[in-house]
Amino acid sequence: MNRMIAKVGVVGPQDSIDLIMEIGTEFHDKLSFLPFVYHSVNETSDIVKQNEQEMDIWVFSGQAPYSIATKEPLKQRAFFPQLNGSSLTKVLLEIVYRDRIPLDRISLDTIEEQPFHETCTELGLASGQVHLLPYTGFKPESELLAFHSKLLADGQVDACVTCISNVYEKLKAQGIPVYRIQPNRMTIRTMLHLASTAGETMHFQKSQIAVMLVQVEEPEKLIGQSKSSYDIRRLDLQFQEVILDHVEKLSGAFVALGNGKFLVFTTRGAFEDDSLASPSVLLEKLALLADLKMNIGIGYGVTALAAERNAHLAMQHAKRAGNYVAILVRDTGEVEGPLQHATSINFNIRTEDLEMIELLKQAGITITTYNKLLSVQKNLGRDAITATLIAESLSMTKRNARRILTDMVEHNLAVVVGEEAPTNRGRPSKIYRISPLA
Repeated sequence: MNRMIAKVGVVGPQDSIDLIMEIGTEFHDKLSFLPFVYHSVNETSDIVKQNEQEMDIWVFSGQAPYSIATKEPLKQRAFFPQLNGSSLTKVLLEIVYRDRIPLDRISLDTIEEQPFHETCTELGLASGQVHLLPYTGFKPESELLAFHSKLLADGQVDACVTCISNVYEKLKAQGIPVYRIQPNRMTIRTMLHLASTAGETMHFQKSQIAVMLVQVEEPEKLIGQSKSSYDIRRLDLQFQEVILDHVEKLSGAFVALGNGKFLVFTTRGAFEDDSLASPSVLLEKLALLADLKMNIGIGYGVTALAAERNAHLAMQHAKRAGNYVAILVRDTGEVEGPLQHATSINFNIRTEDLEMIELLKQAGITITTYNKLLSVQKNLGRDAITATLIAESLSMTKRNARRILTDMVEHNLAVVVGEEAPTNRGRPSKIYRISPLA
């Protein structure tokens, strides 16, 4: 079986990235690296947002960019090299033995007090009253510069030690004696080993089986409501066609179980990677075909049996949550949902706007139908609709579609925005814009 090579985004200043990329060649059979060089650590957030869809794993040059990137939840695993004793030892030896500067005459940022004093003890150095600015996470460069600059101006220190590249460069540009603590090769190699393990775990997870259970409840109840048994059969075939298009995007397979139930088999990787195959989008397309209760349950598992069991459990949660709901149960038993897509419309939407409720009632339109019309308009991407397009999308006659649109215009739920030239002889078709719910 071919090994999956994980895509790793490397974020940091040029010198740190060069070292990480150099050591990264040792992992060429497991990891593929893409460098993102910044001039200021504040660029980290934009780099991650613009490239997160392309990356499997993130590697940051240090604590500061890592903290900035993880302020918001990341979909990918993220790592940074820890500043261990050996990184600090190198700088302390340079300061004390090479440059003969007492430790109580330096200012040092980022490093916590305990590891600093422990390292000094191991080296036999008297740490005394060292000027430390310890912190976890991120501090602005301006705050670090102010810390060092004040101590220098007050004559309390003769040199500065920093872990931040930009702070180092700015102090150095002012002619101030400054040292920079950087991760060494050993810590970078350890970090990349962790990233490699995460990549293998991700590959295993993506290979897991994903089962999606789609359930449309009681389609047979439409018989007698202007629908015949033949109409119900045609509707079932329409459901299958929509699901088949969806499954094709997932490179999966599906089985029609009958009575409005469908079972879809694919992989977790295909399900998670293809945003166009979102379950909420599938629900929206199915809902356009009929006013019926419908939900989706998705399950992940190492085996098909485990995944199907989780899909049924997810369906139970979805039904309890309401209508047009998709729920996911992971292989760990974790329940996630309702799952939503950026372009989805909630057909169960309610409004407490009494005027809107009255307008819908007068027009003889339910909120569900109203949202279906909005969905058709939105999916066309034109912010406008015609009776022909509604008839085709909702499987109704053009006459019925025109009646609905006319009623909506009369009750200020839609406006006429233009006309469309006919393809053959006849009158132009009106173009409407449906207003969203208040």
